[in-house]
Amino acid sequence: PGPRMESLPEAVLIRILASIPAVDLVLACRLVCCQWKNLVDGAALWILKCQQEGLTGAESQDNAENWQNFYFLSKKKKNLIKNPCGEEDLQHWGEVENGGDGWKIEELPGDFGKEFPSEEVHKYFVTSYEWCRKAQVIDLRAEGYWEELMDTTQPKVVVKDWYAGRSDAGCLYELCVKLLSENEDVLAEYKSETITIPQDNDANWTEISHTFSDYGPGVRFVWFEHGGQDTLFWKGWYGVRVTNSSVTVEP
Repeated sequence: PGPRMESLPEAVLIRILASIPAVDLVLACRLVCCQWKNLVDGAALWILKCQQEGLTGAESQDNAENWQNFYFLSKKKKNLIKNPCGEEDLQHWGEVENGGDGWKIEELPGDFGKEFPSEEVHKYFVTSYEWCRKAQVIDLRAEGYWEELMDTTQPKVVVKDWYAGRSDAGCLYELCVKLLSENEDVLAEYKSETITIPQDNDANWTEISHTFSDYGPGVRFVWFEHGGQDTLFWKGWYGVRVTNSSVTVEP
């Protein structure tokens, strides 16, 4: 018979374990014996998995738990906003306020508009002559971000949005994002100023962003709300345009 697993050099065992899916490492392999538990809980295994899968940027992590969390957060990173560019009409968005002629989806670049910086974005939402606001609520647990991770590691919650006016009309834009508890208490909040885009503007797309960190325990939901209107009160859809909204949870 060949050598038993426990007799293998630790470096060899780490390489073997690194080939196993991460979830199985945590839920099964660390329960096999004390040696395997120590390896799964240690930094070396997760450093190797990060290297093997091209996950970089964790060099500043200074303990084993951070390396493991860095791996899981990097693998899970995705835009948690559904239908960010209007490809599914207004699906997944709740209309908080639907003034004037309400929300509309248009194809880029639109009348008196500019193309978006990314060729992957083809549509945008546009507001009318009274305030239009829409929102999404993200359930972090449903997206796979477990309570202990949110409470102890408190990974960054990065929010981004893009807005633009049309060159022949002035408009207003606002963004409001809240981190909510289980009972929907507000634990942290970002609210932009009311941004005014003058008439005869260049119609360029502008990105706005905010990063939540050190927000304390208890965060379970993210409330994302944005909107605007035109400043000329023209019937139709001459207000601010928004697209490519995103919320990501990052190491």
